[in-house]
Amino acid sequence: MKFTVTSERPGNVKTGCVILGVHEHRTLSPAAAEFDSTTDGLLKKVLKDGDMDGSSGQTLMLHHPAGAKCERVLLVGCGNTSDFNLRSYLQTARSGALTVNASGADYAVSYLADLEVPGRTSYQKVRTLVEEAHSVAYTPDALKSKKDKSLRPIRHLVIGVDGADKASARKALADGVAIASGVELARTLGDLPGNICTPSYLADQARELGKSSEKLKVSVMSEAGMEKLGMGSLLSVSRGSRQPAKLITLKYDGGKAGVKPVALVGKGVTFDSGGISIKPGAALDEMKYDMCGAASVLGTLKACVAMKLPINVVGIIPATENLPDGNASKPGDIVTSMSGQTIEVLNTDAEGRLILCDALTYCSKYKPAVVIDIATLTGACVIALGSHAAGLLSNDDELANELLLAGESADDRAWHMPLWDEYQQQLKSNFADMANIGGREAGTITAACFLSRFTEKYHWAHLDIAGVAWKGGDEKGATGRPVSLLTQFLIDRAAR
Repeated sequence: MKFTVTSERPGNVKTGCVILGVHEHRTLSPAAAEFDSTTDGLLKKVLKDGDMDGSSGQTLMLHHPAGAKCERVLLVGCGNTSDFNLRSYLQTARSGALTVNASGADYAVSYLADLEVPGRTSYQKVRTLVEEAHSVAYTPDALKSKKDKSLRPIRHLVIGVDGADKASARKALADGVAIASGVELARTLGDLPGNICTPSYLADQARELGKSSEKLKVSVMSEAGMEKLGMGSLLSVSRGSRQPAKLITLKYDGGKAGVKPVALVGKGVTFDSGGISIKPGAALDEMKYDMCGAASVLGTLKACVAMKLPINVVGIIPATENLPDGNASKPGDIVTSMSGQTIEVLNTDAEGRLILCDALTYCSKYKPAVVIDIATLTGACVIALGSHAAGLLSNDDELANELLLAGESADDRAWHMPLWDEYQQQLKSNFADMANIGGREAGTITAACFLSRFTEKYHWAHLDIAGVAWKGGDEKGATGRPVSLLTQFLIDRAAR
């Protein structure tokens, strides 16, 4: 999809569709009021007839409006002006994008950026429109032999802004496209089945991404290399699979030489059966999404490259399958991590922390400024927070607050959960330094407590994305979260 900006007024623009906002009580947005005067009061007449009242999510398409140069005008309900906020604006942007995609128009001009949103700049509003339009155009049909020809998303979206805002709007377009492409990569990888998206496939995708910039260097470590480093915890998970594990490293040197990088560590379990502690059969196909942490690291780095972000970032992805086999780890086995700490594996379905702990130890070689791991780690997080927010736990409140603010800004929210020492007792083992599970209580927190034992030397945060990485049911598919949060965090860091 192509994106451009214009300062041409809505009644004069020649296009397949003009998109305008209408608040409750039939209150026209400034751009809609201007369009209305061009068309001799057409919009007020239609609204007065009761076709629409401006409630949030409502849409109304009008064809060949007399006096205007467009073929269609799409009115999008924005809700009450007094309650209009970022959430309302996102709903408006999404409703407009969905409806215009289904209209058959090839080319549309949106004037939704003229809506007043408290605390949001013109740049932020334009970027939101780009990201939402890109998101609704995504279809996970790459493996279908027959595509749905009725799906005809618009090819060109123009965003109308005031002339004084054009430079900022162009920057917003470029950044929005970069972030949207990163989100799309994460969604595409997440939606691929486990028989295609294997650890080796993820490594190949990382290598392909590495070709996009001289500033991005990619290396892939084999199981033999991991064994030499003593990654017994990670390798204990891959033992049940015929697919060899890979440790993927992406080093993006966009900032000044010598400046400590931000390290992103993404869980890459390309299929999780639970191992010997096998999962129930219901929705087991969704365990292909257990690599969404890895996908989000790749998506974030793709966005960094596209934006030429002036910051140093290291992405580390431990990639493996978790399957039952005669050689698979068993409950009660004790393994030795790269850190030298021993772990009693009480449940082989708590495998994410077993691969992350060695990756977290390994990333210390890059002397990172901060480390953030991203993982579909616990079902307990889904119970606690549902599908609205990622769980956030950290040994550094300042880092946690940075991530929370980035999530609010990008509408990819997280919620800060406690990481108190009292929870550490639940990981006690009679036979090893720690157990890999801490019982039913506070499962998300004890999983983070486990990881915290491998991150004591640096500022670290953990994002549990089990509830936000994909949707089930009729909307089944990867969401691409938290690429937007992570990219915004890096944008904010680079700006400082």
